[in-house]
Amino acid sequence: MSRRCARRAPKRAPLAFLSPLRWTGVSFVPAAKKVALVAEIKQDLERAEVAIGSDHSGLDVQAFQALRRALGSADVRIRVVKNSLAKLAAEESGRPELAELLKGPTTLTLGYGDPVAPARLLMEYLQAERLELPIHGGWLEGRLLSAAEVEELAKIPSKDELLAQIMGKLQSPVQNLSSLLQTTLRDFSGLVEARANQLEEGEAA
Repeated sequence: MSRRCARRAPKRAPLAFLSPLRWTGVSFVPAAKKVALVAEIKQDLERAEVAIGSDHSGLDVQAFQALRRALGSADVRIRVVKNSLAKLAAEESGRPELAELLKGPTTLTLGYGDPVAPARLLMEYLQAERLELPIHGGWLEGRLLSAAEVEELAKIPSKDELLAQIMGKLQSPVQNLSSLLQTTLRDFSGLVEARANQLEEGEAA
C-alpha cells in the first residue's frame, strides 16, 4: 500500500490590513487608515500659519504628554507624524516645502493664530523643564526657517504684546495733543470774551 506524503500548506506573509503588525522591521498601516491620516494632516497643514519640526526621540511618553499639555490650546497643536504620510499631505496641501521639516522621528508643532506663539511656548517649556528637543527647522507663511531662526522667532513679542506697546507709545502723543487742543480752546475763548467786553465798553462810551 503506497504511502501518501502529507503536503504542507505554504506559509503566508503577514497581511497588511491587520494592524498593528511588524514584519522584517516594517510597520504596516491599513490603506484606509493611511488615507484618513493623510487627509487629517493635510487639513492641519492647510490651516497652519506656522510649523516647527523637531525630533522627539529623546523624550519618553510621560515627558511628551507633558509637552503636549503645555502647548495644547485652540491655536497650537503638537503631533507626531509618520514622515512618508506627512510628505504626501504636504504635497496635497500645496505646501511641499514643509517636507524639509520631516527628518527622522518628527513632531510637528503647528500654529493657527499668532505665528509667534508656538515657537515661544515650545522654547519656554524646554528651558523651564531643561529638556533637549532638537529643532529641524520651521516654516512661516511659505518661507522655511532654520533652527536658529525658530529660536529668534520665539523672542519676538506676541501680537497682543506688540499692540499694547504701540498703544502705549501712541497714548502719550494723543494725551499731549488733547491737552494742547484744550489749552488752545481756552485761550481762544478768553480772546473772544475779552473782545466782547471791549465792544460792550465802546458802545457804553
